[in-house]
Amino acid sequence: MTSLTVSMPAYNEAANIAAMVDLVKTRTATLVDDLEIIVVDDGSKDDTSDIVRELSRRDPRVRLVRHPVNQGYGAAVADGVWAATKELIFFTDSDLQFDLQELPRFMSRLDEADMVVGYRYARSDPWYRTLFGHGWSWLVNLMFGYTARDIDCAFKLFRREIIEQVQVGSRGATFSAEFLVRAKRAGFRLVEEPVSHYPRRAGTQTGAHLRVIVRAFRELFRLRLRLWREPRLPRAHG
Repeated sequence: MTSLTVSMPAYNEAANIAAMVDLVKTRTATLVDDLEIIVVDDGSKDDTSDIVRELSRRDPRVRLVRHPVNQGYGAAVADGVWAATKELIFFTDSDLQFDLQELPRFMSRLDEADMVVGYRYARSDPWYRTLFGHGWSWLVNLMFGYTARDIDCAFKLFRREIIEQVQVGSRGATFSAEFLVRAKRAGFRLVEEPVSHYPRRAGTQTGAHLRVIVRAFRELFRLRLRLWREPRLPRAHG
């Protein structure tokens, strides 16, 4: 039996979240026998939590994790991933910018890897976000060795074994970078797959604020220093 957790961070996504949850159900119905959907409301000021509570009341497969105050994207992703209870874990965004019809292709590659990492081959974001994303991925790969083409792409599928053996300290924008670096460092096999990326239908993007960027660089350099000091531990096999 295949079990899957789909985890999504959400911040002021009242206009998108119900459609996104329905999309997850539709696209995964024939893929798995046991589905869990986790929405992490990161201190939204709109009705995101209320909508997810109602969805959960109607369908117990839907779970709400709520931050009373906004903690940032990385914290929301991390708390959703580590709240997962199923054997396979997939995280994506809740803003309808990805096509979940591409998930079966990712699942098929788990025969050869522990994690399948998406990369946006044609990113539908404002030019400054795209530029920052390319620069960020380049910097991570420069500092830690090649890790992934699109570090922050929110389309990642992996085995539960990874979160059982890898600890991630970053709670800000560096979460994905540390997660990938530590997974690879622990000996897990990562492969990459292209994914489509579409313009946001509703709501407002966050994450390009100066304070978020400064925090990300600070966390990244601290991670580099920590990893220099940490011994490499052999991967535990289950």
